Amino acid sequence: MPDLHELDQRLLAAHAEENLAALVGLYAEAANRSYDLDAACFYLTQAYVFALDLGDDRASSLRKRLINAGREE
Repeated sequence: MPDLHELDQRLLAAHAEENLAALVGLYAEAANRSYDLDAACFYLTQAYVFALDLGDDRASSLRKRLINAGREE
């Protein structure tokens, strides 16, 4: 698994390239690697918003994770 610095670099590159599909996966990865619930939910929210923008099928599972964390109804 890549280190956090590498993940940050991949996130920055995906933003620079406006690669929304990559951003969904990268923010979900960041959420998975977070030990803090608030940080994880921030990353999940970012992934969810990009997935909604794309009409990506991953939006449903991201929303479920936010619901389970008490951040979405």
